[in-house]
Amino acid sequence: MSRHEVLIGVTGGVAAYKTAALVSQLVQADVGVTVVMTAAAEQFVGRATFAALSGRPVAVSLFESNRFPLGAHIALAERVDAYCVAPATADFLSKAARGAADDLVSTLYLSVTSPVLVAPAMNCEMWEKAAVQRNVAQLAEDGVHLVGPDEGWLSCRRQGFGRMAAPEEICRAIQDVLARG
Repeated sequence: MSRHEVLIGVTGGVAAYKTAALVSQLVQADVGVTVVMTAAAEQFVGRATFAALSGRPVAVSLFESNRFPLGAHIALAERVDAYCVAPATADFLSKAARGAADDLVSTLYLSVTSPVLVAPAMNCEMWEKAAVQRNVAQLAEDGVHLVGPDEGWLSCRRQGFGRMAAPEEICRAIQDVLARG
């Protein structure tokens, strides 16, 4: 049995491929990992990848009554030591900052009582928008741990801020939060 349990929320960004490495690193560090995904995330990386790396089924719907009779957002939220959303798209940041919940990843954000980490990832123009910066500031004020983003090569073929932090950096941030208990 793992010492700690972590939820990893995956939203719909090309950086989702990096989240596979993050999940693998956490599992190798003896952390129990459950992955939850948005429908958009499945356009980038499939459930099978995360199920194989975590050794657990992947949750994608609020309405999986056969697995979670009280609701996935309740069952998953009550047994975790940390929740990390990586990549955290501009859409997710907006939902979280204003308390909106229309999918499992955003509903879990409102349901967990554990520390929350987000690893933003988006196009540099999106990252620099005032609305995104307001949302990030609100989340920081709310106590969310921000990891990144970094500056570098982006999938839009540009250099700039918006690149998701490296899996190793996110893993260290999660382990730091877990160590603080």
